[in-house]
Amino acid sequence: MKRHLHYEAAFEDYLGRRAVPYVPVDETRKVIFSGSKIKSFDFLVYPAENCHWIVDVKGRRFPYFTDNGRRTARYWENWVTNDDVTGLADWQAVFGSDFEARFVFAYLLQGPADRWPTGRPHGYLGSLYAFLTVTLDDYRRHCRRRSTRWGTVTVPRRVFQDIAHPVGSFCA
Repeated sequence: MKRHLHYEAAFEDYLGRRAVPYVPVDETRKVIFSGSKIKSFDFLVYPAENCHWIVDVKGRRFPYFTDNGRRTARYWENWVTNDDVTGLADWQAVFGSDFEARFVFAYLLQGPADRWPTGRPHGYLGSLYAFLTVTLDDYRRHCRRRSTRWGTVTVPRRVFQDIAHPVGSFCA
């Protein structure tokens, strides 16, 4: 895990404050599997009995403001790279059926609070965050190409709102 990134650090703080067992991944140790590099994930999380997650944290601002001269607010940004999807799928295969690969979208909350995702925001170093999770299987089922040039995919906003759930709803 890149501890210098506030999104991952905020998520780790969230887990720690709720006494959710987890193991952070040291991204400085590159893993070679089957002769090719697999993109690292960020955490192994154990939110409930018989529940094990392989987590890749994706930090986004909520809303994200585009600087196109009009300062347009974009909500529910959830794009990931093709490598993110492939890497998580590879790890899912390595860990087996006892683990579930998931993206956790760590949203740095800004703008009007009535537009924020549901759930209680998590305070970390003076900022507020919301953590939503979606299974890799659901993400793959609904994603579409966002950019061929950048190798990214995304899930349409309304669909994402249906398949993403607050991390706290899984942490008893």
